[in-house]
Amino acid sequence: MTGVISMSNPAGQSSSLFPNYARYSINLVKGQGSWLWDDQGNKYLDFMSGIAVTNLGHAPEKVKAKLKNQLDELWHVSNLFQIPNQEKAASLLTANSCADAVFFCNSGAEANEAAIKLARRYHQKIQNNGRFEIITFIQSFHGRTLATLTATGQDKVKDGFLPLPAGFKNVPLHDLDALKAAITDKTAAIMLELVLAEGGVLPVEAEFVQAVKALCEEHGLLLILDEVQTGMGRTGKLFAHEHYGIEPDIFTLAKGIASGFPAGAMLGKAFLRDAFSAGSHGSTFGGTPIATAAIIATIETMLEDQLPQRADEMGAYLQEQLAEKLAGIPHVKAIRGLGLLIGIECAEPVSDLVIEGQKRGLLFITAGPNVIRLLPNLYVSKEEIDQAVSIIADVIHDHTAIKKA
Repeated sequence: MTGVISMSNPAGQSSSLFPNYARYSINLVKGQGSWLWDDQGNKYLDFMSGIAVTNLGHAPEKVKAKLKNQLDELWHVSNLFQIPNQEKAASLLTANSCADAVFFCNSGAEANEAAIKLARRYHQKIQNNGRFEIITFIQSFHGRTLATLTATGQDKVKDGFLPLPAGFKNVPLHDLDALKAAITDKTAAIMLELVLAEGGVLPVEAEFVQAVKALCEEHGLLLILDEVQTGMGRTGKLFAHEHYGIEPDIFTLAKGIASGFPAGAMLGKAFLRDAFSAGSHGSTFGGTPIATAAIIATIETMLEDQLPQRADEMGAYLQEQLAEKLAGIPHVKAIRGLGLLIGIECAEPVSDLVIEGQKRGLLFITAGPNVIRLLPNLYVSKEEIDQAVSIIADVIHDHTAIKKA
């Protein structure tokens, strides 16, 4: 009705939002470093980082200062004009990676969509071979657009969205024979996450990564690495592929690239430049002066403070403490991960453990039904890790005791 404003109550019965998110009943209103506060004054140790987004912690000072300065100067002008911040952000990324060119967008899904389009257009317009198929892996996650959810190797994200676009194949991870069998004269690229984060925090075996790279070279395929969650220092390197000693043709970033400001990027090798000629692809809000100010400050801070190295050290410490405190608990099946992307695989679903953790002042999430996923910011201290591990151990111990009773 005209003139009526609908406001959600605590239970959300009258919310004007679509109910596509299963939200926790916590209203977070303030964040600083590793900590969050809700509207009731409760304090939480954050081991989610907005799902690997606030890699510098909440409200990092250098990013905040650069954003405030930019807000006083210029917000938006369109990519029809030169944007100096965009050039600087791209130069920072290429100077510190194997890439030569950058396309800016607004999210990980858009970055992966751009990667798919670039791979197809390179084969069809530069190589003139008509290739279009992308091979991805079961349990992977690449986004929520029609193309990227089709690329995703999880059926749950595809439910109700038929018909799906043609041109994608999913094969089992670490099954080299299945991968080889999937390659045809229509194959344009292989797309891979180096840690399947949404799929259970599964690091990909180094030998398999090397074999995938070799297959791409043998068959003239492009190697696309989805680094949306693993990039920006999260795994103990600036980009996860540095652990594997390979260089992708294309890789994608988002989440931690701008400290919580919505931004994404698709990076590629120089030989791919001509495939994205003028007018071939675009984004209204990709690489705005504001977004790229956040990207510049985030990257500069990460490099100046050597945060990838810190993530490597703190990640090793976190895994050690988890192994010690959770030793001998049958409910815990495995502890795995890379840097500060850690998964605890349990024998049963862990959704109740997430809620219990919240009640005790710790925020963490799942990675599939049976895996606890830990994503602290890259400045996390040993004291904060000790506190988080203590809560997790208590939650799992108490849950196990209740099950036995």
